[in-house]
Amino acid sequence: MFTTMTIRLDEMIKERLEQLEIASHRTKHFLATDMIEQYIDLNEWQIQEIESAISEADKGDFATDDQVDTLFNKWL
Repeated sequence: MFTTMTIRLDEMIKERLEQLEIASHRTKHFLATDMIEQYIDLNEWQIQEIESAISEADKGDFATDDQVDTLFNKWL
């Protein structure tokens, strides 16, 4: 089921979306819906990870100094 939502876009963003519509052979509706869905997915994931990290921190579940040193040294 679809619903209608009206948004205001900066003219430059609208023009870029129209160019993407032409280049991709996709409708603006498809592109905008896809972009919004990807944005929501990413931000839901990020918020969930932050909440999980806060929960772990509240429980005192931190990496040991040795674990941090090992990881740090891995990237040197």
